[in-house]
Amino acid sequence: MTTLDSHISGKFKIAIALTAVTLVAEVAGGLWTNSLALLSDAAHVFLDLFALILSLAAVQLAALPTSERHTYGFHRSEVFASFINGLTVFLMGIGILYEAWGRFAAPEPVKSGPMLLIAVIGLVMNLLAAKTLHSHSHDDLNVKSAFLHVVGDAAASVGVIIGGIVMYYTGWYLLDALLSAAIGLLILAGAGRVLRDSVHILMEGAPRGLDLAEVAAAIRAVEGVQDLHHLNVWSVCSHITALSVHVEIAAGYDDRRSDLLHRVEHALEHRFHITHTTIQLECSDCNGGPLIKPLQHRQRQEACCGHDH
Repeated sequence: MTTLDSHISGKFKIAIALTAVTLVAEVAGGLWTNSLALLSDAAHVFLDLFALILSLAAVQLAALPTSERHTYGFHRSEVFASFINGLTVFLMGIGILYEAWGRFAAPEPVKSGPMLLIAVIGLVMNLLAAKTLHSHSHDDLNVKSAFLHVVGDAAASVGVIIGGIVMYYTGWYLLDALLSAAIGLLILAGAGRVLRDSVHILMEGAPRGLDLAEVAAAIRAVEGVQDLHHLNVWSVCSHITALSVHVEIAAGYDDRRSDLLHRVEHALEHRFHITHTTIQLECSDCNGGPLIKPLQHRQRQEACCGHDH
């Protein structure tokens, strides 16, 4: 496991501990106060805990070395974990909306004072967990999905706090059902985003925000490149992008293949942060086979079209 992976794992463990404390407090508090909003938030926290544990397992799996059966390693495990997280939270949101509908028909009294106190404790724990995960949430889909879980729950806790204050002073217990429904909708929105991104990667879609036309133009701009075809770009996971392409060599550059390959690699890495590449150099005037650069970083096999270099 790399230093970065160990760092992320440590943050996940802290977030798991904080989330577990929140879960115990909200389950006990929800049963004590008869608050569906608090129990809904506890259900969210439970799946947050599940998501965090699953995400930690994904980080550890991704750190395993490659093998003949898994040449990319286990990086896709983080995407699979994100998909499971998103799906389970989506189903939970549906369940919360169903329960809230029952409370609309028959509102029940809530012990708003204790409910307010427990919601404050939950908010503090969620904010601490969110702060722990925030630094890696922008460039890692697995961490991002876990971060969204915690942030969504923190927002739900704010809603429960506001509802507790209102119910404490007004006795308007229908607000408990309204808060539950709002939490359910919030959960559905967050889960939908995670599902969208994880399915996109599992279907080997091009990374969001990457323009294939710009990639092709950058390769064509390299001196010695005549044209290209069979350009494919896909995400292995949220932070690893792979590319394969056939590059046609311009006339007079057959004896400079190694330099040409290096410059194409540099352009892809510098402009688009693409380092996992398979580049096949082709020359219509050559008598031998093409040059192929395998997927492994900076390891390449050079066949020189019948020339000795």
